[in-house]
Amino acid sequence: MLVPRAGQWGSRAAALLEARGALPVIVPLIAYEAGEPMPEGLARGDYNWLVVTSARTVEALGPVAPATRIIAVGAATGAALRAAGYSADFMPRNTSAQGIADEWPGSANETRVLLPQSDLADRGLASALRGRGLAVRTVVAYRTIAVAVVKPVEPIDVILVTSGSVARQVAAQLSPLPPGTRVACIGERTAAEARACGLEVHVVAPERTLESLIASL
Repeated sequence: MLVPRAGQWGSRAAALLEARGALPVIVPLIAYEAGEPMPEGLARGDYNWLVVTSARTVEALGPVAPATRIIAVGAATGAALRAAGYSADFMPRNTSAQGIADEWPGSANETRVLLPQSDLADRGLASALRGRGLAVRTVVAYRTIAVAVVKPVEPIDVILVTSGSVARQVAAQLSPLPPGTRVACIGERTAAEARACGLEVHVVAPERTLESLIASL
């Protein structure tokens, strides 16, 4: 099974796969680099709400003022926040951009929102929140970069696709996939991005977590 990321995430994925009798092959297709620093106002309490949409974003956060409440989008993000010592005040049931806007928990006078995201993140969430009259500041918390495959990839039964960025690199560097190679995606949103790249999707995890993805296999 091809694990498309290295580092701590890749090691954890490999360990979980080995525990189930699979043979993981770590072939990094993407990596991350630091983005913009968080605004100083985050530590001063200038924002009513901080919206965190991914576990990777958590790594870019610094001090958060106690007065600033945190929204965690997705179970994996909530777990990453807790592990880093932050406390999520709200987790929307519907994690689409419009779903988050529809479930927005803030009062009418809590309009100042900080939204740190990847440089490749869809801008739909910021637009949906602004549509509610919120003053949203976006920050590029991290940048996603492609990693070239420098050696031939041995025959693979399953490719784990964990984001749209991974899907694009699978399509660009590994396609056409050999017959019998299956594509497993972490959640419906990633599956949709993979299909948009021309990949046939065989497995879709119901939740955007590594554990759900591996259990779905």
